[in-house]
Amino acid sequence: MASAALQSDMVERLRAIGAQRYHDKHPFHRKLVAGDLTPAQIRSWIANRYYYQKAIPQKDAYVLASLPSREHRRVWISRILDHDGTADRPGGTLKWLALGRAAGLRDEDILSERGVAPGTRFAVDAYVDFARRRPWLEAVASSLTELFGPPVMAARTAAILEKYPWIERGGLAYFEDRLDLAKRDAETALSWVVDGARTPAEQDACVDALRFKCDVLWCVLDATALDCGVFS
Repeated sequence: MASAALQSDMVERLRAIGAQRYHDKHPFHRKLVAGDLTPAQIRSWIANRYYYQKAIPQKDAYVLASLPSREHRRVWISRILDHDGTADRPGGTLKWLALGRAAGLRDEDILSERGVAPGTRFAVDAYVDFARRRPWLEAVASSLTELFGPPVMAARTAAILEKYPWIERGGLAYFEDRLDLAKRDAETALSWVVDGARTPAEQDACVDALRFKCDVLWCVLDATALDCGVFS
């Protein structure tokens, strides 16, 4: 286990990444919460983001396979079930399709992936490959964007309710459910990373992994904005 001083320094560095680079700072996201996007642009965001949503359990399956113990795997597997669902409980991916329907998209519009920009595919595929190739500690660290997600999701949900009343209220279940799930997952992942990164080099690698994940999310919004002409 790293010393208390190293652990404290690492947590500060990880949180600084979110303050500087999380995608709530992206101009597209700022326009979204300000109510400045058209229905077509909102739908483009939903279609592009779906490609990321469906990849999350794939990414988590690679992480699961690399974890060092059954105790770790018993915890991590809940992430896959949260997104893929079970026989009697819909998961986050299906709830994202419900958001699409609430915004006027058909399931087949999203599932066809015709609305996914090349930049989104490239960024998301790179993230899945990162989880497949990198050591488990770095892969877990890359998930720590969930440290910053809950307040951003809460603000986004409030903005959608206020600024986009044409989106049906029932379609927001994904964001509402993730508020508690993301907090739970972030606490677990942070404890593993802080305990497991025992040297400065390991800490640097974990910080770099989180920075990479923030870049992935940023690239998805870059690609979405370009594809739907937000800044043209």
